[in-house]
Amino acid sequence: MRLLIAFLLPWLTFFTIGKPIAGIICLILQLTVIGWLPATIWAVYSLSQYKTDQKIEKAIGR
Repeated sequence: MRLLIAFLLPWLTFFTIGKPIAGIICLILQLTVIGWLPATIWAVYSLSQYKTDQKIEKAIGR
C-alpha cells in the first residue's frame, strides 16, 4: 500500500514512515511539475530503506 502512495503522493510516504521534515521538503519538490519524478524516486527509495531497516531491527531482536 505504501508503494502505491509513494507513486501517487510521494510526500505522504514520508509521513507514514515517520519523517515529517522530509515529507514537507518532498511536498515542496512535488509542487513543481518537473519535481514530481525526483520526488517519486526519492519516496520509493526511502520506503525501501525503511523496509530494510525494519528487517534489520527484527533480525537483531529489538
